[in-house]
Amino acid sequence: MGSDNRVVSSARVSFGGTSKGEERDKGLIKYLLEHRHHTPFEHCYFQFHVCCPIYVARQWMRHRWGSFNEISARYTQVKDEFYIPQEFRGQDVKNRQGSVAADLDNDALKKIYQDAVEASFAAYNKLIEAGVAREMARGVLPVCQYTQFYWSVNARSLLNFLQLRQDGHAQYEIRVYADAIAKIFKEKMPWSWEAFEALEKKLPLGAE
Repeated sequence: MGSDNRVVSSARVSFGGTSKGEERDKGLIKYLLEHRHHTPFEHCYFQFHVCCPIYVARQWMRHRWGSFNEISARYTQVKDEFYIPQEFRGQDVKNRQGSVAADLDNDALKKIYQDAVEASFAAYNKLIEAGVAREMARGVLPVCQYTQFYWSVNARSLLNFLQLRQDGHAQYEIRVYADAIAKIFKEKMPWSWEAFEALEKKLPLGAE
């Protein structure tokens, strides 16, 4: 809901104005981002239906300036939907929360990983069949289980999400989602995206 024109109208309403032509409107959006006048971007909204591993969702939901409604494993029985990496990364010794490319035996590691996932799902089904409540049986499932949620977010908060989650320090799995969302944002609000990209190149994440 909303567009680049909505940003322009929201910014100019203070003076009772509207559009002044494409070039001046694009210039206004650039000015707003460069000078951190962000409130006009709060009048444009996006809604996404997301399906991702639980541990990605937990990172995602740290972005609190948005509304989330997630599927509940208390109310629905979990399906056989789990994220299995195709390639494993090693632990980064310099950045304790990060990972790095590593020469690992991916076939052997994938088998260990997949066997554990299959065993946990089998245990879950046995508990359900034995009459255990869904809200308790789900406790044996791993965080690579896929979850679903709706996320409604304004353009200002969405740009903040993209700034953080497209950064090279973010976990690869959430970067994949951020890259996909960036393509949608660029399509829906091209002037804002152009200004945002130019600003990021001039003042990267973490710069003063």
